[in-house]
Amino acid sequence: MKKFSIKKDRVREIFKSFNNLNVLIIGDVMVDSYLWGSVSRISPEAPVPIVAVKKKERRLGGAANVALNIQALGANPILCSVIGVDIEGLAFLDLLKSQKLSQKGILKSRDRVTTVKTRVMGNNSQLLRVDDEDESDITGHETQQLLTLITYILTHDKIDVVIFEDYNKGLITPKLIAKVVELTKSKGIPTTVDPKKKNFNSYKGVSLFKPNLKELREGIKLEVSGDAINELQRAVSSYRVKQKIETVLVTLAEKGVITNSRKVKEHIPAHIRSIADVSGAGDTVISVASLCRALDCNDILTAAISNLSGGLVCEQIGVVPINKEQLLEESLKLEFVR
Repeated sequence: MKKFSIKKDRVREIFKSFNNLNVLIIGDVMVDSYLWGSVSRISPEAPVPIVAVKKKERRLGGAANVALNIQALGANPILCSVIGVDIEGLAFLDLLKSQKLSQKGILKSRDRVTTVKTRVMGNNSQLLRVDDEDESDITGHETQQLLTLITYILTHDKIDVVIFEDYNKGLITPKLIAKVVELTKSKGIPTTVDPKKKNFNSYKGVSLFKPNLKELREGIKLEVSGDAINELQRAVSSYRVKQKIETVLVTLAEKGVITNSRKVKEHIPAHIRSIADVSGAGDTVISVASLCRALDCNDILTAAISNLSGGLVCEQIGVVPINKEQLLEESLKLEFVR
């Protein structure tokens, strides 16, 4: 075993280079709505807490949170998604505007509702979540509209990496995946994926595939423990070769991450953290990993910085983007045993 450390100048160069990147994000967007309040008594109507609401808040969620992370890291995100023609859709567009994010990749559908996840927070703990959504696939016509829009952006903008951010809400379909991967390959643009169960096996030929352990188990139908690193690596290697994926990065929560490519198979342990909320950690990991992939960073460096970023956002309550300066500061201290 030897200690592996990362060159500080290289880390600084990477973080500076993030500022030059343009990222196309294709995925399910949503509004994260929060009701913040205090709890001091139980309802007389049912054995549930009464939350006295002190503050209401709306945030960009789903693939839009990936856009916020990309923006926070200094790069330029372009979102491609579908929202409903409804009040929540207008709220979503207002949030994009307030965050200075482009709306040019957003399609509006009269046949869908805008996804809203409402979290009720009492005494800084989540008590309840209410989801208002349509999980059916978008129509063939809408898929074609989206493909036309994506093709236009990939043709007219300098795009350095494309992220598929799949939340199983119906935007991403096998046809959309196949067409976009074919187009990006022809242009030499890397593709990265944050998958869910439904389309898990549809991402053939992508550059980087980032499931968590639960998604991996469901996707390859294999019961394997996060402690069994060698068994995990063998299963991931087999899947990677079968799917013709360049690199698979699996997040293992408190066990860290494993990265698996033709040349590298490495386990990077997690850093000890005070975990407040795991919401949005996957969004941050795919954001950092995608920017590193766009810069052609090696797999170990990509995994190490991505692993660190996921832990940092877990220290915050609610879905929040990464703090670039904090991530840089901690990345400069990176080292682990190999």
